[in-house]
Amino acid sequence: MKKIINTPNAPAPIGPYSQAILTGNTLYTSGQIAINPKNGALVLDSIPTETKQVMENLKAVLTAADMTFENVIKTTIFISDMHNFRAINEVYSKYFNTDTAPARETVEVANLPKFVNVEISVIAVK
Repeated sequence: MKKIINTPNAPAPIGPYSQAILTGNTLYTSGQIAINPKNGALVLDSIPTETKQVMENLKAVLTAADMTFENVIKTTIFISDMHNFRAINEVYSKYFNTDTAPARETVEVANLPKFVNVEISVIAVK
């Protein structure tokens, strides 16, 4: 059985998908980009600011599922330019305990939705 997770504290889906799906004890989030959920504006001032908005959006989805970043077991990061990896990683690392950080892959892609620079999704388990 699956439960749709939806919160106004993260951007509304811009297509036929859910912010996240909880099945059993496992949460699968859709990729989050740097959209401010309050006004729908893209937050693209800098790579650190953009990454922080992405992580805050993920935090909102996790919270809606009664989870935290401590529940995250896997992340996928898509970036438009591998030269931004260090700046993205610096912000990303503030959301995880180094000793219990999740598994992860980071992939450079040609384009992302709305031509943003970073998109991140997570899998979390209660």
